[in-house]
Amino acid sequence: MKSLLITFLILTTTLQLVSAQEDWSWWNDAHGWESGDPGWRNWLIISPKYLGPNALPVPELKKGFIEGHTEFELTVSNHFLSGDPTQDISGRAYIPFAQNKIAIEMYGVLLEHYSYTEKIRDERFSRDKDGKGYAIGDFYFSTLIQLFKNRTFPNTMFRAILKTASGTNFEGARYADTPAYSFDFSFSKDYGQRETMLFRPHAMLGFYSWQTNDELNLQNDALLYGLGADFQKNDWRFTPSWAGYFGYKNNGDRPMQMNLELRKEYNKKAIAIKYQHGLHDWLYKTVRFSFIWKLNGME
Repeated sequence: MKSLLITFLILTTTLQLVSAQEDWSWWNDAHGWESGDPGWRNWLIISPKYLGPNALPVPELKKGFIEGHTEFELTVSNHFLSGDPTQDISGRAYIPFAQNKIAIEMYGVLLEHYSYTEKIRDERFSRDKDGKGYAIGDFYFSTLIQLFKNRTFPNTMFRAILKTASGTNFEGARYADTPAYSFDFSFSKDYGQRETMLFRPHAMLGFYSWQTNDELNLQNDALLYGLGADFQKNDWRFTPSWAGYFGYKNNGDRPMQMNLELRKEYNKKAIAIKYQHGLHDWLYKTVRFSFIWKLNGME
C-alpha cells in the first residue's frame, strides 16, 4: 500500500511537471527559449510601447495652479489600437487644503478589459496565450504645492507623483509590476476674462523614472514635458495640449501624444470628454468620458 502511494505521488508530480512544460511550450517555441536562458520576466520590455495603454502613461499636464475645490471623478475610456482594443473604468480624487496652497490627488484604473491578437502577444513577449481578460491598474498618489499664483511671475506649481506596483497581469504585459515616480513644475498665465474669453497658455517640465527588469540598468530615467492652452468662456473650456516623456534607453520609452479636451461646468458637477492621439511609442487613439462631482467650490 505504501509503495502504491509513493508511486501515485511520483506519477502525479511527473504529470504536473509535464503539463506545466506543455502549457508554456507555445511561448518557448515562439521566442526560441531553451533551458538555461533567462526567465520569461527578463524578456518583457518595461516601456510604454510594449505594455498596455495604462501601464506607464504620460502624466496629466497640469496648469500651474491648484484648483480650489475637491473633485471626485469617474472615467470610462476606450483605447483603439489595431490588435489591442482596450476598455477601462478609472477613478480619481483631488483634495486641496491649506487655503489652496497644497493638494493631494489619488487615481488609478479600477478595471481594464483587453483582447489582443497573437501578433501583439508575441511582440510583447506576453504569456497570456489567448490574449483576453481583465486587469486592475496601478494606484497613483501625488502631492501638489503652489509656489506662485496671481503675480507678475507666471503661476507656478510643483507636483510629485508616486506610482505603486499594484497593477495585475504582468505576465500578460498589461502593467509593469514596478514602482515609478516623477516630479514636475507647471506654469501658466491668464489673459482675458471667463465672461468673454479666457486664454491660459501652460507648460510642464519635469523628470520621470521607473524600475525595469534590466539587470545592468534597473532604472529608466526620462525628461517629462508638455505644452497646452485653455480657451474658456463661462462654463465651457476647451484644452488642446501636447505632452510626453523622453527615456534614455530608446526601447519604446519615448511616448508622445496630442490631447483635446472639452469640459462643461455645472454648479456641483462637471462633465468632460477627452481625445488622446498617440504620436510615438504610445500609439493608441483614446476617447475618455468623465463625470466629476465637485465639493467646497472656492475658485
